[in-house]
Amino acid sequence: MAASPTLPTTMRAQQWTSIPTTLDAALRLNTSAPVPSAKSLKPEQVLVHVHYSSLNPVDYKVPEFPLVGRFAISKPATPCVDFCGTVAAAGSGRKDLSEGQWVFGMLDLPTYGACAEYVVVKGKDSCVALPEGVKPEDAATVGCAGLTAYQSLVPYIAEVEKKKKDGKLKVFINGGSGGTGIFAIQIAKAQGLFVATTCSARNVELCSQLGADEVIDYTTQDVVAALEKIMQTQNGPFDLVVDNVGGATPLYWQAHRYLAPSGKFVAVGASPSLHGAVDMAKIFLLPSFLGGGKRKYVIFGAAANAEHYGILAKMLAEGKVRVVIEETYTLEDLGRAFERLRTGRVRGKLVVKVSE
Repeated sequence: MAASPTLPTTMRAQQWTSIPTTLDAALRLNTSAPVPSAKSLKPEQVLVHVHYSSLNPVDYKVPEFPLVGRFAISKPATPCVDFCGTVAAAGSGRKDLSEGQWVFGMLDLPTYGACAEYVVVKGKDSCVALPEGVKPEDAATVGCAGLTAYQSLVPYIAEVEKKKKDGKLKVFINGGSGGTGIFAIQIAKAQGLFVATTCSARNVELCSQLGADEVIDYTTQDVVAALEKIMQTQNGPFDLVVDNVGGATPLYWQAHRYLAPSGKFVAVGASPSLHGAVDMAKIFLLPSFLGGGKRKYVIFGAAANAEHYGILAKMLAEGKVRVVIEETYTLEDLGRAFERLRTGRVRGKLVVKVSE
């Protein structure tokens, strides 16, 4: 095991023990939290000195979900899964990493802890080396959002491409200006796809700059009608839909109007609810002629993958993908960052500077 002889015994960490209302209201900064022991690392684990983290909806939605938040997460708990930092210690199975080396990735849910100065990362797929040419604060945004964008697109592109007889593949990305959407637009364009997306008026220019061919302002336009109009000019329906908004099942129920019969509707970030559960039952259990789904519906969840992280980092280094950061917060201001995140109006990503 490689370990630094100068590790501190305490660290700063944002923590919560219970969530009576919201996570942001429950957070407290602990300035003397214990640093995880380097001596107890398992072979595949890495102790990371976290420099940057970034926020994702899963960081507050899962802890605030009563059963999971109460029983599946050990307390006191520290939020966030995205990280970028340096190796403080590495288990015997991580000979590919050395002390002081920059790394990035994502903690495996329901494990949180990236908004602490030190965190233990489990598994080779969850912690990978940061290549030269990529800024640490940019890499800190890739863990969840970048990986989600890649995995919700690329494998399904390959699937629908096999069924495509002719013409350019077309993807509709619902929610193009958020944390996952900014990556999805650029990854889809790098794959050679025609891209349509939605956002509010203030983000239309941003989505166009990221490469979207058609941008629909959902505040002033009927999204389905706009998609049907695009179909007329682009010779046919869309081949793939990636929904980054969550709770957009009304859009799915109209998917037969703009999505090819062989296409797929990939749902990212759906929130658990009674209404959502009823919709899912209809989609998966009822035949289409009795009110069931008329297009293939996929509930998506990202999984850490070192190869995919490597591809994303290479795209960043080569300038094929750029990161959009709305604001960088201090660790002390993490609660305010979560307040901003839950508005659903964040332009790109929110980054937290955890330590120097």
